[in-house]
Amino acid sequence: MENRLAGKVAIVTGGGSGIGAATCRVFAREGARGVVIADVNEAAGRALQAEFAREGGNAVFRPLDVTQDAQWIETVDAVVTTYGRLDILVNNAGRGGPVSRPIVEQTTEEAWDLMFAANAKGVFLGTKHAIPAMRNTGGGSIINVISIYALVGSPLGTAYSASKGAARAFTRTAAVQYASEGIRVNSVFPGFVETPMTRDLHAQPGVREERTALTPLGRLALPEDIAWGILYLASDESNFVTGSELVIDGGATAR
Repeated sequence: MENRLAGKVAIVTGGGSGIGAATCRVFAREGARGVVIADVNEAAGRALQAEFAREGGNAVFRPLDVTQDAQWIETVDAVVTTYGRLDILVNNAGRGGPVSRPIVEQTTEEAWDLMFAANAKGVFLGTKHAIPAMRNTGGGSIINVISIYALVGSPLGTAYSASKGAARAFTRTAAVQYASEGIRVNSVFPGFVETPMTRDLHAQPGVREERTALTPLGRLALPEDIAWGILYLASDESNFVTGSELVIDGGATAR
């Protein structure tokens, strides 16, 4: 199948690298009329925009800190002004790293707030501001990229897991609230993925090996593995799917 997103306009947060960049590339290949690379990392976002320009793709970069309400308003308004519509929002931007990893007693209030701002508040704000634009075009698809650590307990990552759990609950609630308007809200749960955000962690002794051993398919995911699942939820093929949870983890949570 080709052109699965023909005529559609999408915003992808955290679109400059990792899962977000892979999603932007897949969306463009599948005929999206406009792909907005939204990222706080301007260098990465503009580099990807330049890549699209060389290949004739229709993608633009917009700087966006997903924790800032005013920036969301500006971004959605700019997309609607430019393209006349918004069909797809991928809330992919998030935060992890060492600050997210201590156990409960060692987790600081600052770390907790940082994780919830990026991983939960950002999803809320993006969804909130995308809904009116989607309503004006008769519906749309919102995909929230979460984590298998919203499904299973983690020996580390207290604040990270809790913030992802909040995004999971929010997704189901938004799906129920807006289903009657044709606005679908679904979630994707990646397992262990090779991305710029996980590069330092996977470089630590034994971490990559441990995560590979926990994955029955025997390898870590590539960003493209997740992007193909996001594409399904963005396309009309999933027009009877809302409030769902698509786990893409190589079997890790089936153990």
